[in-house]
Amino acid sequence: MLGVVERLSLVLSVTQFIVGILANGFIGLVNSSKWVKSKSISLSDFLITNLAFSRVILLWIFLTDGLLLVFSYGTHDSGIMMKVIDIFWTFTNHLSIWLATCLGVLYCLKIASFSHAAFLWLKWRVSRVVVWMLLGALLFAGSSTVSLVNEFKIHSVLEEAGDSENATELTRKKKGEYELMHVLMALWYSPPLILSLASYVLLILSLGRHTRQMQQNGVSPRDQSTEAHKKAIRIILSFLFLFLLYFLAFLTLSSSDFLPGTKVVKMIGEVITMSCPTVHSCILILGNDKLKQTFVGMLRCKSCHLKPGSKGFCFP
Repeated sequence: MLGVVERLSLVLSVTQFIVGILANGFIGLVNSSKWVKSKSISLSDFLITNLAFSRVILLWIFLTDGLLLVFSYGTHDSGIMMKVIDIFWTFTNHLSIWLATCLGVLYCLKIASFSHAAFLWLKWRVSRVVVWMLLGALLFAGSSTVSLVNEFKIHSVLEEAGDSENATELTRKKKGEYELMHVLMALWYSPPLILSLASYVLLILSLGRHTRQMQQNGVSPRDQSTEAHKKAIRIILSFLFLFLLYFLAFLTLSSSDFLPGTKVVKMIGEVITMSCPTVHSCILILGNDKLKQTFVGMLRCKSCHLKPGSKGFCFP
């Protein structure tokens, strides 16, 4: 019989899963159909599309993990199945974070305006910079997955040493290695966090500079460049906030074995981590003009079909 906490965790997880799948599926479907029709795709749409597909996989992993946590807690942290889930989660998670980071850097280089030689060099080669970042993202995701496999090996040695009476020295040594591996796993998140923060700061500085120039020229600051700055800032700021929340939840899940009420802590962490890719994808839809127009057109079409006496035709 499930308790109140388990039921609430299950309801929230399933709800976030459905919303996340619908949002990311919508992004992937719209951009992919336009890609097929025009046989070309912009770099930003390419990043958003792949980000959506990676988050669909990530949400399935979260749901599987959440169901195991609620219905089979005894086997949640053991067995080959959980190791496979952790490996897939680590690779997809890092890839998803880096795709969102690349998107923020792309917005920054395309929208921000500075006269510094280094920034201009990056701005003129923005496509090449983002492509190299994507290759680096694959390298980071693969390296973090390999380090996780090494962590599994150390953990298995610790379990074997725990069953032996004369393994105190070995246990201490391996425990130190295991704790070091946990710290290194957290450090994998530093580069995308730093790059996203730098993109946000540069956009803020560029917006302030652009606003001052418009005011000095006696022109209203509400032009296309200003609106583009504000839109990019909102998207990057939302990612930064959700990323920090996601990172704190990840740290909570990683250290939940040392905290009281382990199962409850893991359920809370699971719900928080699941909300981040779902919420950010909804923000991307609202912040992208093409996606937003398509979504509003779908809503109008649906409301048209629901009207009494409607013949089923509508024009978004």
